[in-house]
Amino acid sequence: MQDNTFWWRGGVIYQIYPRSFMDANGDGIGDLAGITGKLDYVASLGVDGIWLSPFFTSPMLDFGYDVSDYRDVDPMFGTLDDFKSLLARAHTLGLKVIIDQVISHTAEQHPWFQESRTDRDNAKSDWYVWADPKPDGTPPNNWLSIFGGPAWTFDSRRRQYYLHNFLTSQPDLNFHNPEVRRAQLDNMRFWLDLGVDGFRLDTVNFYFHDAELRDNPPVPKGAAKTLGAPDANPYTWQRHVYDLSRPENLDFLKELRALMDEYPGTTTVGEIGDDNPLERMAEYTAGGDKLHMAYTFDLLNEPHSPCYIREVLERFQRLAGDAWPCWALSNHDVVRSATRWGAEEDPQAYPRVALALLFSLRGSVCLYQGEELGLPEADVPFERIQDPYGKVLWPEFKGRDGCRTPMPWDDTPQAGFSRTEPWLPVASPHLALAISRQQDDPSSMLNATRRLLQFRRSQPALFDGDLKLIDVGDELVGFVRQRGDDELVCVFNLTGQPQSAELPEVDTALKGHGFQHEVDGGRLTLPPYQAAFFRAARLNTNDQQVELEETPHG
Repeated sequence: MQDNTFWWRGGVIYQIYPRSFMDANGDGIGDLAGITGKLDYVASLGVDGIWLSPFFTSPMLDFGYDVSDYRDVDPMFGTLDDFKSLLARAHTLGLKVIIDQVISHTAEQHPWFQESRTDRDNAKSDWYVWADPKPDGTPPNNWLSIFGGPAWTFDSRRRQYYLHNFLTSQPDLNFHNPEVRRAQLDNMRFWLDLGVDGFRLDTVNFYFHDAELRDNPPVPKGAAKTLGAPDANPYTWQRHVYDLSRPENLDFLKELRALMDEYPGTTTVGEIGDDNPLERMAEYTAGGDKLHMAYTFDLLNEPHSPCYIREVLERFQRLAGDAWPCWALSNHDVVRSATRWGAEEDPQAYPRVALALLFSLRGSVCLYQGEELGLPEADVPFERIQDPYGKVLWPEFKGRDGCRTPMPWDDTPQAGFSRTEPWLPVASPHLALAISRQQDDPSSMLNATRRLLQFRRSQPALFDGDLKLIDVGDELVGFVRQRGDDELVCVFNLTGQPQSAELPEVDTALKGHGFQHEVDGGRLTLPPYQAAFFRAARLNTNDQQVELEETPHG
């Protein structure tokens, strides 16, 4: 469809959480060999690539997002040779491989930090963010950790505080130091030389802090909280003006882009949590000299009404320019969309129309493992909770374990994931949605996802066309996707009631996506949880209805 150098632009990336995807060695924890063994399944979905959450050497206090060796595989997941085998198999199947990079902070055990904390004069003394206490011994300012409490921990060796935006065991690197920036770029070069196709950049707007360590202001009373953290977390009570999204970050992103440009066909997707997320996404991906794409938490939050979705799209369209988003409805950090958005909706029909919307937006897509099955959030009892985030804020916030439970390959007690009790319990409601049960059922969510991805591939305008919102009333979401002379009208009913609206002039109703609609004159009626796609009349072609094969893929 396009130059393979730009495969990511409009591509669909399947996110794999290695601990929970497939356990090949029977220890209850997923591993790289398990992923390699299941890549044929991933390729059968029709996605363009995979994103692997961290598998690097780590004490696993934050499950791999605390890295102690950026250039090796944690023994829990296998070896570097196992990763090379995974990479080779993925490329044979035509799948690109993106890996997480957590470069804003390290594990406390990382040799850099062990040296930095010894005294104030060592070679790495300025590699982390250190600051003197206030005269009364309290932390340097009011910054808070996302995981609870102050973002500062006192170290008796240096008699200073160090900054950690997350766990106390995840000290923040000092990106004002050019040696730190070079070291992290060199670590990324290591993986590029091995042949990876890009990086998902964790907390990409957290790299720099305010050098003056100024206090963050409070969120004004009644103002919206937009960071994506739960309301029970005091972190959301501040405007994060000085601890993240600093202007110096833009220059570093240009340095990073220069590195990526040495490896044609590679890409970056950044995670952005910010008080102004869409503005930051536009800023970080505009101009072709920083990130290739980025995603925010705007569609990973609780609101999901048609009005909210339109507002998000309107705001991004207003800000976007040449910026390129990567949209997601679920990932390893938030409640699964089938529950977060669909708890009060039809559990089978709602996830399908939600994915139809996701696959039709302007931008690239991240599809989280199990989302293609319609998996709801798992209920993990407190005694089985692993996530430190959940332990701190329980019971108002139960952490992220509910979206990280094992992938259900079959309906046996361990879900075909492992030969032993897994690290998180198998969710019994997931067994009825197992791949083995859905694989050969033409009406299953799994095969609906495959049809939708096939339909997306058949329509260039859905892949990388422009987007213009259209007025279809308050209860529907509608827009036109345009690529050159090709225009598609797309309308979605995310509600449990039939909805109607006047259509713009259309020519041909497209098939192959599995949804139903009625048109009477120029009025469209969509049954509950349905979508419709039309070729715009202005094209004036003799194209017939597009029909795609609607058989299950094996």
